[in-house]
Amino acid sequence: MTGRLNSAQPYAIGLFRIVVGLLFACHGVSSLFGAFGGQTAAAGSWPGWYAAVIELVGGSLVLLGLGTRAAAFVSSGAMAYAYFKVHQPQALWPIENSGEGAAMYCWAMFLLIFTGSGAFGLDRLFAKRSEAQGRTAADQTPVAA
Repeated sequence: MTGRLNSAQPYAIGLFRIVVGLLFACHGVSSLFGAFGGQTAAAGSWPGWYAAVIELVGGSLVLLGLGTRAAAFVSSGAMAYAYFKVHQPQALWPIENSGEGAAMYCWAMFLLIFTGSGAFGLDRLFAKRSEAQGRTAADQTPVAA
């Protein structure tokens, strides 16, 4: 049983990354463009507008699995900042200060820093293409006798 679960791990991580990235990007779209019933952040306002840009760009990159670790690092940090500067001063616990979303996104993105994109990510596609090109170039290099 454990072997089957371990072999499915890259696919589970890939699906996790896609869902987290999509939902995170939707927060950015909501804050930047007022979609999904959101309130539009004024352009350049601190920290709302900058957080929305990070959510949209970081979420999109995570969704695509492109630069996943770097995008997740910046996104996790932004959510940690949001939690400690915006939510935590209101009350200690996330359930009391409406900071559950920020805390969950912070930890979900933090996990992706260490797991990478998993299956279905553009990171893996480019890595495979790069490996294939490296092998092709090595195959065509003449061997000295």
